[in-house]
Amino acid sequence: MTKPTLNSFFVGRALAQSLNDKLGETLTYTLSELGKINAEQGEKLRNFTQEVIDRAARETTNASGNTTTVAPNGQTIDVQETIDDLRAEIARLRAEIQAHRHQS
Repeated sequence: MTKPTLNSFFVGRALAQSLNDKLGETLTYTLSELGKINAEQGEKLRNFTQEVIDRAARETTNASGNTTTVAPNGQTIDVQETIDDLRAEIARLRAEIQAHRHQS
């Protein structure tokens, strides 16, 4: 074989190997990104599903006439009891304001 032919062969071989390496890197990167997107979509779907279930539970509770609800932190709250406590606090503060006004 002549020297230019031999050089052409090695240049072609090096080009094929380089293209193969780049194609492998690109394919790996693409599959990695698709995996990330798939995982993110799965997490968003789980969050959305949990939100729907929580909302349905709240609506079921409200529709049944039960005044107990679940706070975002997981604690159970009796809404009617909270309203009654706030009304009592308002009444107490009004009484204190009236007493203060009468002292003046």
